[in-house]
Amino acid sequence: MKATAVADLRTVLTSLSSPRYTLSAALPLIPRKPGLYAIQGDDNVWGSLGLGAPVIGLPLYVGKSEDNLADRDLKTHFGNGRTGSSTVRRSFAALLRDELQLSAIPRNTAKPGHFSNYGLSAAHDAVLTNWMRSKLEISFWIYDRSHPLATIESEVLQHLHPPLNIQGVAHNWKARVMAERAVMATQARSCRPACQ
Repeated sequence: MKATAVADLRTVLTSLSSPRYTLSAALPLIPRKPGLYAIQGDDNVWGSLGLGAPVIGLPLYVGKSEDNLADRDLKTHFGNGRTGSSTVRRSFAALLRDELQLSAIPRNTAKPGHFSNYGLSAAHDAVLTNWMRSKLEISFWIYDRSHPLATIESEVLQHLHPPLNIQGVAHNWKARVMAERAVMATQARSCRPACQ
């Protein structure tokens, strides 16, 4: 492992790889503390997302919660009606658009704009949430305050390059994820005024 600013990067990476919890098992376990989380998927998930052969040990996405892992992970990413507020949900929606028959709408139909932050209808949000809850797993690392959390997240992203992270990483999946998200943004833009 190359030298990093984070003294114990190996511990962080180990926590983000195992143990992995289904959503129902994670509910009582994920702490209401800051930290990093990793969203994991098996071979079938990688196939559904069109990401090719899975890379062993590579999470689909890594993110941080400055305040409360339980709220960030469970309520935003795995809750209904929040795709417009979750970049990883937008990536899942874009990559699963055909399989789940999802269509994008403006995040705020009363004031359409910022179409790259598209949302889904309540019905489509429920479909995406059900897929995520049934297919994905979560792992997490509790912030130890050894370094700024943003520094630790950056080190992890530079080491792993998860395919659904699109900021601060360079990887072979990025162009496809961005192209599929652009399709959804175009759908949201063309939705006016029918979605209002």
